[in-house]
This record gives sequence, C-alpha cells and structure tokens, in this order.
Amino acid sequence: MLTYKLVQLIQYHSDTLAASLLHQVQMSERAESYRNVSPAELKETVHEIYRHLGEWLLHKSENDIAQRYRAIGARRVEQNVPLNELVWVIVLTKRNLWTYIDDVSLPGRAVETAEKQEMLRHLELFFDEATHAAVAGYESAAQNLTRTPQAAAKPREKARKAS
Repeated sequence: MLTYKLVQLIQYHSDTLAASLLHQVQMSERAESYRNVSPAELKETVHEIYRHLGEWLLHKSENDIAQRYRAIGARRVEQNVPLNELVWVIVLTKRNLWTYIDDVSLPGRAVETAEKQEMLRHLELFFDEATHAAVAGYESAAQNLTRTPQAAAKPREKARKAS
C-alpha cells in the first residue's frame, strides 16, 4: 500500500519542492527556453502537482493525468518551448521528488525501504503517463499551429520572394 507518510511529507513541503525545481530549471542549460515561461506559472504548476500528489497517485485516472499534461504540453508550444526541454523539465520534476524521498528516508529499515520502493514505482508510472500525455499535447498543438492560415501563408511568401 502506498505510504501515506511519504505522500504527506511531499504535500507538506510542496512549496519548498516547487521552489527547488524552479531553481533547477532556471540553472539548467537543457531548459533555456523556459525563460519564456513565467517563473510564477511554472512554480504554481509544479506546486499543484506536489501539493496534490496523493490524489494524483491514488484517485486520478490515466485520463485525468492525460488531460492535465496534454494541456501543459500545448501551453509549452504557445510559449515556444522545444519538446526536448519540456521532457527535460518533467524529468527534473521527477528527480526532484526522488531526491527528496531519498533525503527523508531512513536507510536500512526494511519497512522504510519497501515503502520507498513502492512510492518510487508509483511515481515512475505517474511520470511515464505524464510524459506521454505532455508529448501528445505538444505534438497536437504544434500540428494545429502549422495548419493555421497564417502559418500556411509563410512558406508561400518565402517561395514568392525566392522566385
């Protein structure tokens, strides 16, 4: 059974975890375009996930996760964030949690180890679903963007100028 103690600790420290992730993103060379994303927006998005982690892991369906992360993927297209950077920030979000779980776990106790392993397994499944949905939302939004009349007109204008 998912350990409530770890979930409660994560939820209780969600502000600190979100601030830590924001700092990591701002310092990461792999997430340079996240400068196009408001720090307040990014922090609030991550804070919401950390704050409601138990709900996400225990009560939300794959469809709920997909809906949330598809929206995040689509939003990053609007903000000109490359797909690889979106995926990297999701990886950082997961690593941030893993590091925190390692820090609060007591080594050597079999119960603690089993609870930690179960928690990490649940997080892995959650972030797998989240990553897939974010990429799907990103790709869908990017395709819709290229189908707009303005986007379609730009290649024609370039072709005319080249002629």
